[in-house]
Amino acid sequence: MLLHLRKGKPVDVLMYTISVRLYKLAILIASLFNKKAKLWLEGRRDIFKNLQNAVGNGEKIIWMHCASLGEFEQGRPVLEQLRQQYPHYRLLLTFFSPSGYEIRKNYAGVDWVFYLPLDTRANAQRFIDTVKPSLSIFVKYEYWYHYLHQLHQKNIPVILISAIFRENAPFFKWYGGVHRKMATYFHHLFVQTPESYERITTIVPAERVSLTGDTRFDRVKTIADSFEALPLIEQFIANKKILVAGSTWLEDELMLKKLVENQADLSLIIAPHEITDTHLRFLKETFGEAVFYSELLKADSGISSGRVLVIDNIGMLSKLYYYSLVSYIGGGFNKSGIHNTLEAAVYGKPVLFGPNYQKFAEAIGLIKNKAAFSYTTDTELIQLTQSLLTNEDQLMEYSRNSGEFVASRTGATSLILSWLKKTAF
Repeated sequence: MLLHLRKGKPVDVLMYTISVRLYKLAILIASLFNKKAKLWLEGRRDIFKNLQNAVGNGEKIIWMHCASLGEFEQGRPVLEQLRQQYPHYRLLLTFFSPSGYEIRKNYAGVDWVFYLPLDTRANAQRFIDTVKPSLSIFVKYEYWYHYLHQLHQKNIPVILISAIFRENAPFFKWYGGVHRKMATYFHHLFVQTPESYERITTIVPAERVSLTGDTRFDRVKTIADSFEALPLIEQFIANKKILVAGSTWLEDELMLKKLVENQADLSLIIAPHEITDTHLRFLKETFGEAVFYSELLKADSGISSGRVLVIDNIGMLSKLYYYSLVSYIGGGFNKSGIHNTLEAAVYGKPVLFGPNYQKFAEAIGLIKNKAAFSYTTDTELIQLTQSLLTNEDQLMEYSRNSGEFVASRTGATSLILSWLKKTAF
């Protein structure tokens, strides 16, 4: 239950509002030296004027909000089905983070892409009054009190898809009054796991919660089904044994250097998480024989003789995993954890990643179903890779299990659209 002041707002809401404003202050300070923070601010400049000019009066609008790029990939299958099934609705996509907006600001699958204005009461009211959405969709774990409160007040349907509710989430803590209130504002919650269902139904009535799974399974299946060959990658590969390492960070790359040094018959394709000039120079220094994909584009035949290829662009990774014998997912040594394992698993590839994967149900499932391994040292990485590459039966077993793991978990998008058809349209 929310604590109340003698007059004015509930204490928890007041503290939430203060924390939001302190966050903006921190962004203002960080923008002096941080490019991402500067983009966060610049992207919100004149946002209401731009939004008002873009959105026409009387249009039926479906609004989807995502935190960043990963959440967009979860929401994308739903957006694409909404576009196909309800073409008379206009689609608005918003992002909180520059990591999502800057990459998908020209996404052609929606009518408009904007940053979400900071979650203050005035901003939320102005945004909702301008857009007047017929339906709002939040993805995974986006909770903004003032926006959800405005949607609730105006009786605008709002759903949460591919949701995860972990045991240590604020919803289940003594200080989580605002979060518990936000959970009740959703008309329906579509959750990924049985554990999430059990936890959130202690707060929200069970009839307003559905266990549908993760829409990312649908997304990666769509990508795999529409796969098109990459001729330059095939030229580089020739007859090599390939490990594709995606979304790698410094710690991953140092481990991979040891692997390449100790596995003479293995070649490596790296798609780093960051492709800044500084990081690309580091990769060139670390893997002395490395070739950049941009060099491959301009090169004469023969450059494919190298063992290490660095992908210095964004957008190819989901196709690259098709060419791997074994796939490596970066981020397992970071606090935030590993990146998308499903993009590799959908092609039936054994998956390797570092130790920080416990927050990701799909990674736990891949290990449990003998489709993935986790490691903590470079020695373990070398041993696991060598075992897979020299034991054909094990490689085939883990490859088969990986593909089956994804195939058996698709369908969340259809369940969500079915509910919307019956309830919201």
